[in-house]
Amino acid sequence: MALPGPNVRDGEPVVRLHQVAKRFAGGTEALAGFDLAVAPGELLALLGPSGCGKSTALRLMAGLAEPTAGSLERRLPAPHAVGFVFQEPTLMPWATVERNVALPLELLGLPRAEIRRRVEERLVGLGLGGFARAYPRELSGGMKMRVSIARALAARPRLLLLDEPFASLDEITRWKLNDELLDLWQREGLTIVFVTHSVYESAYLATRIAVLSARPGRILGEIAVAAPSPRGADYRSSEEYLRICRAVSTKLAEALGKS
Repeated sequence: MALPGPNVRDGEPVVRLHQVAKRFAGGTEALAGFDLAVAPGELLALLGPSGCGKSTALRLMAGLAEPTAGSLERRLPAPHAVGFVFQEPTLMPWATVERNVALPLELLGLPRAEIRRRVEERLVGLGLGGFARAYPRELSGGMKMRVSIARALAARPRLLLLDEPFASLDEITRWKLNDELLDLWQREGLTIVFVTHSVYESAYLATRIAVLSARPGRILGEIAVAAPSPRGADYRSSEEYLRICRAVSTKLAEALGKS
């Protein structure tokens, strides 16, 4: 069942970026003329060449950076309504799994009983129920990433931003976590923006794929994915999946100047 929150499909974007530019102090222009609206309840994939500003766009959406020019609107009730999962798990090595997941709830000042309840809820939901007292060094790469996702979800965000979270994992673990992410998205009514370098991952996960140009990044094109839910092995071998992969690959080749 979807949790209550602002992500109703009322047509108003959760996040809107209009003619956004981002230039860093060293002179690097990461984004220019960047236009994107994130609809409530969608799973949007951002795909593009290395260094094209995908991660920068994600950080702007999270409020971790400010645009140099243009406008950015977030239609969310509070700062903790955004969850962010980085490329690396970034867990505290000296803290147990349960303490790592509890951190954002402690920062919010929630009562201890509520923190324990929410932490247990997230750990069980992500298959980590038996690892609450484990330390990050005792976990596999896939399990560390599950802990990172559990921490991002602990405050019950309505917008979840993921910056290539599965890129360093083996293919089997990556596919499994793809399926778990889709299940979370459907079960909790989340809005998700997912940065990836993988054509295949974007075609499997997304309801919409936005392809960025080379730096400075702008939206070069979008591909809608009207695939069935839930998705699985049958979808990966379907003609529709292959069609989406071809369309995304063509647009990515354009971004790389190979068209």
